[in-house]
Amino acid sequence: MVRKLAAVAGSAVLLLLSACSFTHSSAAPAATPATASATDLASPATGEVTSGTPESSANSPVPVKAATVTITAVGDTMLGNTPDLPPDPAGYFDAVKSILDPGSQIVFANLEGTLTTSTASKCGVKGPSATCFAFRDPPGYARYFSKAGFTVLNDANNHSFDFGAAGQAQTVRVIHAAGLAQTGLPGEITLVRKNGITVAFLAFAPYPYDANLLNLSAARTLIQRAGREASVVVVYMHAGAEGPTADHVTGREEIYLGEDRGNAEAFAHMAIDAGASLVIASGPHVLRGMQFYRHHLIAYSLGDFACYGDFATGGDLDMSVILHVTLSSTGRFDRARIYPVELTGAGRPVPGGGSVPFIARLSSEDFGSTAARILSSGVIKAP
Repeated sequence: MVRKLAAVAGSAVLLLLSACSFTHSSAAPAATPATASATDLASPATGEVTSGTPESSANSPVPVKAATVTITAVGDTMLGNTPDLPPDPAGYFDAVKSILDPGSQIVFANLEGTLTTSTASKCGVKGPSATCFAFRDPPGYARYFSKAGFTVLNDANNHSFDFGAAGQAQTVRVIHAAGLAQTGLPGEITLVRKNGITVAFLAFAPYPYDANLLNLSAARTLIQRAGREASVVVVYMHAGAEGPTADHVTGREEIYLGEDRGNAEAFAHMAIDAGASLVIASGPHVLRGMQFYRHHLIAYSLGDFACYGDFATGGDLDMSVILHVTLSSTGRFDRARIYPVELTGAGRPVPGGGSVPFIARLSSEDFGSTAARILSSGVIKAP
């Protein structure tokens, strides 16, 4: 089940959506369809934890294991840029699909662009340049994200408005039409229920057409409101400078191309103080370190995940990860692991590469005693 919360004219509006219904709110271009099954019990054969009560005999009762929810997350994702599109979009994620969804109830990605037929680009009639990029894929590409196992896509980034309000609205509509949840618009909270646990997704970027990362007071209020609606709150931030020299978390406001891209560490700590269970991020187009703050994990950048001809590649920019995090029904950190991914010459994700020791080193260098301990296997431990 998915629910959408949206702020409208200063008041809260709750949309509760049934399995096949669609409604509309003035706070977002389109509403979200339900994407989760009506039943929250997983099959024992999958190895997933369920919220049901197992059978037991009178003489040897079987203890009930507390329910958990596993979230998989990846970074910036686009399947090309019209008209430069991959020849096999339906199979673009095939090499990593076995890592994306097994054992996870929710699979999240940042959609770094639009799914639209609109041609009114922010770059104007002159088109893209060295300082202006506008990304769009055909609307039908939403089904390829669904086929790969994604369940939640984020729109809070610097490319969600590349084709204006019309492009953003169409993107939201086609995401929903493909059976996926979406988040990241101003005032938007997306609730997903899995394993009997309600998980709230909120996403922020330093732009007025997204939930604004630079307005800390409004962001704090939205996160706190999410905590009243869900027992687990996941916050995404699109923050920080970009490029191969932007792999360190600075602890300061980061400026890129004249834009204030926020203070990633300050925002992440604020989010956890406000009630976030987990903070994930991308935007720098390179991996960054991980930290524990008040016993909650922060992944400061998951890098690029799919970028057919869209983003710069080479060196550190070719490294990516798939992050799996399991949280308790109250949002407590249970376990996590990263799986290394590298981008091929066409920006296609395949398993492998050196991202695990790379993130381990960055974590230690940037956060010292609060750094996540990342084992060679990719398992993440609290310090």
